Amino acid sequence: AAGPVILNLGFAFASGLECELATSLVGQPLVRQQVMKGVREFLEKQHPEKPLVMSFHGSTGTGKTFVSSMLVRHLFQGGLQSPYVHQFSPVVHFPHAERVEQYKESLKRWIQGNLTSCGRSAFLFDEMDKMHPGLIDVIIPFLGPSWVVYGTNYRKAIFIFVSNAGGEQINKMTLDLWRAHKDREEISLQDLEPAISKAVFENPQSGFWKSGIINEHLIDFVVPFLPLKHHHVKQCVISELLQQGLEARPGVVQEVADSIPYFPEEEKIFSSTGCKTVASRISYFL
Repeated sequence: AAGPVILNLGFAFASGLECELATSLVGQPLVRQQVMKGVREFLEKQHPEKPLVMSFHGSTGTGKTFVSSMLVRHLFQGGLQSPYVHQFSPVVHFPHAERVEQYKESLKRWIQGNLTSCGRSAFLFDEMDKMHPGLIDVIIPFLGPSWVVYGTNYRKAIFIFVSNAGGEQINKMTLDLWRAHKDREEISLQDLEPAISKAVFENPQSGFWKSGIINEHLIDFVVPFLPLKHHHVKQCVISELLQQGLEARPGVVQEVADSIPYFPEEEKIFSSTGCKTVASRISYFL
């Protein structure tokens, strides 16, 4: 296949993505570090031994969808609108539990068909916590290190799973560490990974429950998104105001940030909705 127009492949792509992650993604140093490591290593290989598989975890409004769309925007001309970028939502594409077998067949055919037309494709799976258990396992053959599956070389593909699952555990651990006077920026992947794994992979409500994707260690990068503090929300408000062509007046920024719910009840340290509702609240304070 002729393949997609890949923008700025290699060094320039990675630099552009790194720059945007640094300037536009608020309060997620671990995400920057993990995503850049994954993308750099993957793009440097002319013949990768397996596709790049990342799993994004965190509560609402912490930037998971924002980062996945940023990544494909830097990699594919047209970003999410590119014919080589495919998005799946369980609620939209796989709504009925009783039709799982049918969904498995169509998902396998769909991925196979798209990889046959272009091996350098991206597949984004939103809301993995709402995916019917067992369904996602049909894509296992596309994620591993085999050379060819169903007559297709698919190892240049990128798979991103996005999930709120693990968000509660990430929030709890971030809060516990804050109470133990450990700065949010000092939190490491090692601090969080065991709790995320337990929450996501051992939960019968999770799309990854008892999944072979986990048992066969096919996920290359588990990426935790931390809860955002008050000053992060203010940064989101400023960005949103500027994007709407409005002046970022300190009073307005403060009022919008203060209007958002924070947890825990007593200390009110972290935003309950991340930056999710910032855009819709701004008009009330102008």
